[in-house]
Amino acid sequence: MILPILIYGNPLLQKIATDIDKNYAGLNVLIENIFDTMRKADGVGLAAPQVGILIRLFAIDASPMEEDDPTLAEFIKVFINPQIIEEEGEEWLYKEGCLSVPTLREEVKRKPRVHIKYVDEKWVQHDEWFDGIRARIIQHEYDHLQGILFPDKLSPLKKRILRGKIVSISKCRFDAKYKIIKNK
Repeated sequence: MILPILIYGNPLLQKIATDIDKNYAGLNVLIENIFDTMRKADGVGLAAPQVGILIRLFAIDASPMEEDDPTLAEFIKVFINPQIIEEEGEEWLYKEGCLSVPTLREEVKRKPRVHIKYVDEKWVQHDEWFDGIRARIIQHEYDHLQGILFPDKLSPLKKRILRGKIVSISKCRFDAKYKIIKNK
């Protein structure tokens, strides 16, 4: 089922998500719905808070980026209760977009390597390092679990320059290409 996506300005997107246990009701259906929603909206990642569910879960399917990096074709994962342990390396800029901030793409600084612990959809524990685009996607989606969206990471000057566009997005003044929940 395709779920509606919350848009920048919705207060739920600023809340910190909570851990779940393996008895979380409807987890497999939710994961399937998150993947369906993400793919329908042409995204490469989607966190549960973006669909109004404040749990520590996000899904990634980076296969649409395989033209840029063929190894991304296989980067399809579910992260439950993730904890970033460490980020390392010199920050680098990369233009990011977000399904909760449609029509805006801006360069964001992030470190190139990330160490993360999480469980997958079968409740298998993982303790892994990711780098490059994989690390960036993980950091972006992880931020959603912390109540952070990528415009929050922009410099004050950049935010002032983009203020009008960000206000328009928060007021849902754009053509939605996927199901959204309009801000009140």
